[in-house]
Amino acid sequence: MSEQLVIIGLDCATPQLVYDAWLDDMPNIKKLVTGGVYGNLVSTVPPITVPAWMSMMTSQDPGMLGVYGFRNRKSYGYEDLYTTNAGYIKAKTVWNHLSRHRRASILLGIPLTYPPKPLKGIMVCDFLTPNKELDYTYPSDLKATIDHVADGDYIIDVKQFRTTDKEWLLKQIYTMTERRFKVFRHLLAHNEWDFAMMVEMGPDRIHHGFWRYGDRSHRLYEPGNTYENVIHDYYVYMDKEIGRVLNDLPADTSVMVVSDHGAKGMKGGICINEFFIREGLLKVKDYPETPIALKTENIDWPNTKVWGEGGYYARVFLNVEGREPQGTIPANDYETFRRALKQKIESIPDENGKPIGTKVFFPEEIYKVCANIPPDLIVHLGDLDWRSAGTIGNRALHIFENDTGPDDANHAQEGIFIWQRSDRPGSSERRTVSIYDVAPSILDFFGIPVPDEMIGRIV
Repeated sequence: MSEQLVIIGLDCATPQLVYDAWLDDMPNIKKLVTGGVYGNLVSTVPPITVPAWMSMMTSQDPGMLGVYGFRNRKSYGYEDLYTTNAGYIKAKTVWNHLSRHRRASILLGIPLTYPPKPLKGIMVCDFLTPNKELDYTYPSDLKATIDHVADGDYIIDVKQFRTTDKEWLLKQIYTMTERRFKVFRHLLAHNEWDFAMMVEMGPDRIHHGFWRYGDRSHRLYEPGNTYENVIHDYYVYMDKEIGRVLNDLPADTSVMVVSDHGAKGMKGGICINEFFIREGLLKVKDYPETPIALKTENIDWPNTKVWGEGGYYARVFLNVEGREPQGTIPANDYETFRRALKQKIESIPDENGKPIGTKVFFPEEIYKVCANIPPDLIVHLGDLDWRSAGTIGNRALHIFENDTGPDDANHAQEGIFIWQRSDRPGSSERRTVSIYDVAPSILDFFGIPVPDEMIGRIV
């Protein structure tokens, strides 16, 4: 058999669209599904791009990685935060193992690869690259080739995807996707490789920018709007780009298509810090007239017990005596307080007083270990139907437009997993796999022993 494996990563591609709604409109993906193993991929908690892709590529959970989101606490100081990048990842990735076994890799756009690290092969870093003036490729002189192939300007990401200029956004997403696939085909054709993987950010960006226009159950949907079929048409376009990759591969190449999480309509935002203010758990020095971000310098710390951060999920932090600089919760009351707070948060209803099914997690109960400093609580509001709005000044617990710019979708717990192996006929049976199963399955494909620190199973 050939021992070449290609993985096409589609950030946020969601199973209800790929399998249930539009599979017949995507002949290339359908061919992979019918000839391989496919199903839903259960993502990390929380199901967000960082750290989900790196969890996939290391088979380690966010706690083991010590990465709980884009921004993490460096210490228990109130403002001591850092934005994570590849430099903070100590776990060995799939391509680390492949390099040690003299297998060459091509890596394009995999989240949490910036800044680039040496490997046997080549790397083009991810959307967390601050700008293209920096070295974001390995080797560094690959940058010029990438831009040349991408019509003079390789687009790392659509930076301002939360915008009201939908025509601009749509054009940017298509241009980014077209150029990324073009670069991937070029790299495959002009380099020796055993393993090749790309991640396209377009599905995530188009979901967040256009979900309300095509989802008839969304509260902001308007029948017959201009953008009603935008997401469908983009999925069909992605399938064509995937087909162009497949057509250029040797016939005996194995192919995997995966996403890090799915998507769903966002019902609205729960103003988590407004809730804490109402409950007497958070006190601010000046309550604003209009919604603004909660700033640490505006928090009255000696009279505050809890604060939170916004995002697709909520991170909640406790102000603990002897831990935070001005902690107010006695350390020996920590567990009792935290469990009571969990119940309070889970009881937050929707705007009509109905339960929404919020899930509150204790990090140490869902991760193997908790490296670095985890949040005290990880919260999926309304089982991810609602996002966390971290702003204050809303004068309401519920808002129906995103507080950080136009955004119609939230992340869903399950993404997609499709694997067509050239040496094994597929069953076309839909099954469920874990995001942690991908890395050990890749190593097993190449005959490399799966290390003990990987927590997934071979598919």
